[in-house]
Amino acid sequence: MTEPSSTWLDFLSKQGVPAAAATVSESAASMSSNLLKHGFISPLIDHGILSVSGQDAINFLQNQLTNDLASLDEHHAQLSGYCAANGRLLATVLLWKSAESILMLLPQSLLASFQKRLQMFVLRAKVQLEDVSSSVAAIGLGIPQQHTLELAGLAPQAFELSASLNGQLIRMPDAVGLQRYLWIGPQEHAPELWTTVASQVSIASPAAWHWTQIQAGLPQILEPTREKFVPQMVNFELIGGVNFRKGCYPGQEIVARSQYLGKLKRRMQLATANATMVLPGTEVFSDADPGQPCGMVVNAELGPDGRLACLVEMKLELLGSNIHLQSLEGPRLEFGPLPYSLEASS
Repeated sequence: MTEPSSTWLDFLSKQGVPAAAATVSESAASMSSNLLKHGFISPLIDHGILSVSGQDAINFLQNQLTNDLASLDEHHAQLSGYCAANGRLLATVLLWKSAESILMLLPQSLLASFQKRLQMFVLRAKVQLEDVSSSVAAIGLGIPQQHTLELAGLAPQAFELSASLNGQLIRMPDAVGLQRYLWIGPQEHAPELWTTVASQVSIASPAAWHWTQIQAGLPQILEPTREKFVPQMVNFELIGGVNFRKGCYPGQEIVARSQYLGKLKRRMQLATANATMVLPGTEVFSDADPGQPCGMVVNAELGPDGRLACLVEMKLELLGSNIHLQSLEGPRLEFGPLPYSLEASS
């Protein structure tokens, strides 16, 4: 597993970045309560970047991932999933074109196993897989809508991609009144981007970015939730991560069957609770069916208000009941609307 360079981590430490040298989530107390007012810049040092290159790269990934790589152009990024043969997600990635390569952003903790599994299927294809996490940096930006950020390449639509300060800037779906962007570029150029933006917003740890990802309803598969969910169970087709008209990929028949045979009985919901941090994979329980768990936490993060925000996959029939974290005696979840419709796409 390749990690960010010590030079980049040393720079962040000198900038006063919370938890710059760690991958654990910060406490609610250390996430600024003014996050939404001032915006933030966050180094995604707990994520890694895999480069896929070679003349067969597109065709190879087309046969492995849930989205349509054939439609990917130089001006857009896309979400995609990687499934096991049983249709359950092993990873969720953001991918885009960069020069002659396809770059994929995913949690650092999954990158090595993701790369190893992909490598098994390369066979005679002209494809090279390389972990470039030690040379390429990812930085998340959350900008209040009334804020005028002085930065080139700010695209207006989600998943649009443009050049900016020797790197690439990807517009992500907005959340909680923030316009959100990802800057990805060579680590030697990251301090220039950091210096340009950090004077205009608050400095935050990766937890701030993860919290806004939850608020945007964007799930991230992590080690505890590997092979737990068919894509639709975490709304992945609703946010553009699955194409049902492309060719085969591992688990494709099961994913398609889940889409077209009967009504989906499980979905991912957005919830909050007065609780301390819980890990992905934590089970949730309903008063209406106390004998067994009714769902599972996909992602969770403590927010600037001190409350736990989480994405929870669960049985839809129990949504109106009292749902608790970890046990029937655990903190009660309060459900709110997602920023997109739960109506399945065709």
